[in-house]
Amino acid sequence: MVHALGTAPIKVLIVEDNRDICENIAAYLEKHNYLLDFAYDGISAMHLVLTNPFDVIVLDLMLPGMDGLSFCQKLRTDAKVQTPVLMLTARDKLDDKLKGFEAGADDYLVKPFALQELHARLQALFKRSHGKTDNLLAVGNLTLNSSTLQVHRAGRHIDLNPSCMKLLQRLMEEAPSVVTREALETLLWADEHPDGDALRSHMYKLRQAVDKPFDTPLIHTVHRIGYRIAGGTD
Repeated sequence: MVHALGTAPIKVLIVEDNRDICENIAAYLEKHNYLLDFAYDGISAMHLVLTNPFDVIVLDLMLPGMDGLSFCQKLRTDAKVQTPVLMLTARDKLDDKLKGFEAGADDYLVKPFALQELHARLQALFKRSHGKTDNLLAVGNLTLNSSTLQVHRAGRHIDLNPSCMKLLQRLMEEAPSVVTREALETLLWADEHPDGDALRSHMYKLRQAVDKPFDTPLIHTVHRIGYRIAGGTD
């Protein structure tokens, strides 16, 4: 295999029990500066991950021995391995995707998929995990890049309006400390605070985006004082 001068190949573990899919992936990716290893069941994959460094793991959901969700959960909670995981599955319902993200997957690709898209997603995961983190705020499984204003929770992208983005950034910068209502109101409206409880409305929208799709709430109300963000992973 020929690699670009000075560019190290991306090391990827493909965990997939369908040999034809593995062959198709290999034929395409090996032309694009990847070093590939393969496992055809979850147990073998876990052994490979614990004994070899990988940049990204491509993980099928339906596997013999140990299914993809169980593999991902054990990888994150037991083995404490944070290698990015791209989950492959024929299940395209939102609930199935959320289960994958909550198990620890970083991205999700539904079968059948274009090999070009797989390549693009692997590149994005590799760059994200090896890029600069100086501007990355993190609380539990929630991240906010203060340079790009990209928000992710358990690998899922979260869209926020400008007001909610300001609130979330301040809460994450101060985490796990409480940020007073007055400080948040000043952040949004300077010295011209609106009548009524407009802050509560914005916090409701923020919670709908950041907490509602997940099992574990991160944003907490401190009665009569303000709000804080703290917590673990889902």
